[in-house]
Amino acid sequence: MSEQPTTAALVGTAGGAGATRLTAEVGATLARDDRSVAVLDVAFATQGLAQHVPGRIETDVVDLVTDDDPRPSDAAVDLRTDTPGRLVAVPSRAPFQALARAKTAGAAERFETVLARLDEAFDRVLVDVPPIATNPAVATVTAAERVALVAPGTERGVDSLQRSRARLTDIGTTDDLAVANRTTDSPDGSIDLAIPESEATAVADAPACLDPDDEFAPAVAALAEELFDDSLDLEFPEPDLVDRLRS
Repeated sequence: MSEQPTTAALVGTAGGAGATRLTAEVGATLARDDRSVAVLDVAFATQGLAQHVPGRIETDVVDLVTDDDPRPSDAAVDLRTDTPGRLVAVPSRAPFQALARAKTAGAAERFETVLARLDEAFDRVLVDVPPIATNPAVATVTAAERVALVAPGTERGVDSLQRSRARLTDIGTTDDLAVANRTTDSPDGSIDLAIPESEATAVADAPACLDPDDEFAPAVAALAEELFDDSLDLEFPEPDLVDRLRS
């Protein structure tokens, strides 16, 4: 039997797919199940994970991947989620002029070191990845043990999903899971899970998955289980809802 995966990339197939928020929510769900989780941002253009981090960010992912001896703990920020497990964010917050250094082939290689060191320190590592068009994105999807494509729950999302799969094929890998985000219906037969819109849409209200009464929470738990071939010991008002979300 193969070892259980511990690192996963959530790849937005198009701008606005919601991969950043979903990555943070999956991390919080795992922390709710008493796992230690690191959430890492390589979506340098949008830097969305930084919005979930309170206070000033002194060291970020760009600093790590441009350092010959990256120490992820320097950029890890604890997110106070009131969960049994620990959830930390390793955000991106570099100024525009520094981003070019983070997109080189050398930086991509150092990212693999960052991912490996986080994997040693945490039970699970999640990476927020933009559409695959840069060295960091390529490094992530080839280094992570699991890859989930996050697409908008629309016909446009289906088109972007197919483009992303073609790019993965071009670099010699594939996805393990396809997710339609912010919808209750799967718009295509190749979608594995549909994640409904959360009632709490503002970043300030995240993580919304900590409210077990919202149908969003069990859907995110189903995604977490699929990503890591895991079974979470979490309770929801309808015990069979997670199973029905997979069907």
